[in-house]
Amino acid sequence: MTAQSPITSTIYEAFLHCETKAYLLLGGAIGLTSDVQDWQAALENDFKRSASKRLQSTFRDGDYSSEIPSFESLREGVYRAFFDPLICTRGIHAHPHVLQRLPLSRAAPTPIYAPLRFVRSEKPKLSDKLLLAFDALAISRLTGYSPRAGKIIYGSKFTTATIALPNLIVKAELVLDRIVARQALTTAPPLVLNRHCPACEFQLRCRQVAIEKDDLSLLSNMSDAERKWQNARGIFTVTQLSHTYRARRRSARKGAQSPKHDSALKALAIRKNRIHVVGHPTFTIPSSAVYFDVEGIPEREFYYLIGFRRSIGDRDTHRHFWADTPADEHNMWASCLSALAAIETPRLIHYGSYETLFLKRMKARYCHTDRESAFVDELISTSINLLSLTYAQINFPTYSNSLKDIARYIGFQWSDSNASGRSSLLWRANWEASGSSDLKQRLVTYNAEDCEAVQKLADTVASVCTEQSSISPKSVSVNISGLERDYRRRFGKLRYALPDFKPINEAAYWDYQRSKVYVRSNKRIKSARSLRSGSNPKISVRINKKVVTTENRPDFCLKCNSKRIYKNGHFSRVIYDLRLSATGINRWVTKLFFISYTCWNCKSRYNELPRQDRYGKGLRSYILYQIIELGISQLAVGRSLDTLFNLQISRSALARIKTVSAKLYEETYQSILNRIVRGNLVHVDETMVKLGSGTGYVWAFTNMMDVAYVFSETREASTPKNVLGDFNGILVTDFYAAYESIECQQQKCLIHLMRDINEDVLKNAFNEEMEELAHSFAGILRPMIETIDRYGLKARFLRKHEKAVELFYSTLAKHDYQTEVGIGYKKRFERNRDKLFTFLHHDGVPWNNNNAEHAIKTFAELRGGIGPNATPKSIQEYLVLMSLRETCKYRRVGFLSFLRSGELDIDAFMVRP
Repeated sequence: MTAQSPITSTIYEAFLHCETKAYLLLGGAIGLTSDVQDWQAALENDFKRSASKRLQSTFRDGDYSSEIPSFESLREGVYRAFFDPLICTRGIHAHPHVLQRLPLSRAAPTPIYAPLRFVRSEKPKLSDKLLLAFDALAISRLTGYSPRAGKIIYGSKFTTATIALPNLIVKAELVLDRIVARQALTTAPPLVLNRHCPACEFQLRCRQVAIEKDDLSLLSNMSDAERKWQNARGIFTVTQLSHTYRARRRSARKGAQSPKHDSALKALAIRKNRIHVVGHPTFTIPSSAVYFDVEGIPEREFYYLIGFRRSIGDRDTHRHFWADTPADEHNMWASCLSALAAIETPRLIHYGSYETLFLKRMKARYCHTDRESAFVDELISTSINLLSLTYAQINFPTYSNSLKDIARYIGFQWSDSNASGRSSLLWRANWEASGSSDLKQRLVTYNAEDCEAVQKLADTVASVCTEQSSISPKSVSVNISGLERDYRRRFGKLRYALPDFKPINEAAYWDYQRSKVYVRSNKRIKSARSLRSGSNPKISVRINKKVVTTENRPDFCLKCNSKRIYKNGHFSRVIYDLRLSATGINRWVTKLFFISYTCWNCKSRYNELPRQDRYGKGLRSYILYQIIELGISQLAVGRSLDTLFNLQISRSALARIKTVSAKLYEETYQSILNRIVRGNLVHVDETMVKLGSGTGYVWAFTNMMDVAYVFSETREASTPKNVLGDFNGILVTDFYAAYESIECQQQKCLIHLMRDINEDVLKNAFNEEMEELAHSFAGILRPMIETIDRYGLKARFLRKHEKAVELFYSTLAKHDYQTEVGIGYKKRFERNRDKLFTFLHHDGVPWNNNNAEHAIKTFAELRGGIGPNATPKSIQEYLVLMSLRETCKYRRVGFLSFLRSGELDIDAFMVRP
């Protein structure tokens, strides 16, 4: 796929439906089409041929052409129409169905061609109109004029619609720009399953990828807006979404709002593989239940098969009614209505609104007496739509609420594994063409099995509703009212499930480890404690002064080499600064007089003071200290400067100081990041940051002496992989799955694991398995912490604990856990076996991710001062300066002292006298 590839009508149409499909077609991928998709394509081609013949019949021979039109033929208007033309112009290849010449007029004295398209559906969609606008865009690029309107011939009656194009062309250009921008990227677009998937040749490929990724778009009832909102929160999988569900108290007042579909609850049902019930739904199968299903052709509004199933005693019976042609539809309906009338008070049970719409249409078409109309009204009012229960109140562990998915979950199978509504349309079309009795029987069987599936589902729903009154461990469903409200973790004192967890957690405090643990393991940290911590020598206070610069006429112009340089005048500039001393801060204002020079030839100017140099180094350092070190907003810094020093500095000037400073220290930031990546140990953590136009993520990369922050627009694993590159040391992280793709030795944060165990022990107070597991884990971890407290992070003292780890895992393997939470932790321990105790084999490797967490916490404190309208550029500037600030902190260097020094290398500043 190259950026120079032209955008064709096929690519453009694919992009309107799905970005992934367009990306695959641009890359030359070839999909697999099903019989239904081939049939749909054949119908489209047949309609196009029929419409073309009808339109050609309105022209005389010689008035139209089927050749590719040239620029000259379009300009001269040789033909009234071009059929199936190809328009190739810069960047796009359009393939309209017809180009039709418009009548000449005063407004258009030269020939103008307008696009025309054939659409088989009974109503043109927005995508059809945008394709027409794409054709018009190609015409305008080729000929220089843009048609004001185009035409669409659509539907079985070949209706013609005139479409205004100016506004649509603007939208078409925006879509084209998006395609070109996507084409320039090397990465695939985010995979999103959508309504176009059943008609796409890449359906199986995309669904397999989505299942492997556990992608949110598998939930067919989740809207695009909700999915994007969840993605912005860092939730990309169904499993992640399931953990966000919180059972809420529902109002018991009369008239309280009815339950609504909750995607998070649906995801929880999938993860637990158990039916979840909202509220207390009631449903019992009536004695005169009739399980009802109808087959039809929606585009023709024609119904050809009615089936219903009912129980008589211990026996189930099925009846069907068939229509060969639309003319037979009335007889089919009359026979069905007569059969239903023979049943005493029939109650129709169906799935979805298709059957309800059918009854209403049949009443309007064929019920001509009050008696028939009343009977149909009674059928409609007393009918039961099972979808209304399964959509909001009874959540089955299936990705969709389709009858096929739910029925297969409860154990029902169709005799034809490919049976679907789209397949039935193909079978019916083939039957109409061939009259095959086998195809008719296949349709009758499919309809009968749909009725049986509705019956099975009704039995299951009735059973679920019955067992809600007396829930037992053997129940197939769980009511959300019985779920414990899982409040999210908040700041404050931690409640411990085991006494051993308290000293383990306290041993992970950052100050504790820096002062007691790391000094025993890292000589640089130990030596850094003895260095100065940023105190400043006393600076003698001077009075404000005027400075007159000497004449400094350039010998020649640096731009054009001319020696004709003349004076441009005498100028002055006021420079505002702050003088910081050990006892206070003074405002210092200097007035600078200088001479400006101008080149006679090119008018280049020399010796003019840059705008940002109006503020001295002391003032700039003080501003950065307030914004970065103290986390004060730029607005508040401006107010304090005005109040304390009578310096009125605008927010734009403060932002410019930050921008210029970030650019100045960019090389220092890169050297910090390079030192981290080249080292043997890296801690990584991430957090979300709100932007003015969405969200982004900030990643903290640290070792014992350096910190570097990196911004990315997504939370995907590509960011840490790109930053770390060929890193082959030890990576310390939490349990976020993105880090698993980085190929190096890893140490998972044990304090994260311990807190998770602690929380689950508290939530499952009577779970003996979890309590035993917690005791076992604490029993091997606490002696390790005691060794670290005594000797530091040294492998020769920690290796003795390897036997305890082996014993823990052998005991874990023999234990057959019965509860879901216990099984989950067993899998978690086994999956991360090589990453939980790496610190036992290496010197200086911590057992927790405290360094990165501390860096992230520091950034989180600064977020309040950044403001809600931040951009990726401004966030990156903050991160450059914050990286310097945190590195100074880790090295026991005063951030303000470093800024005032003018030094760009922190190491060089540390060794200065």
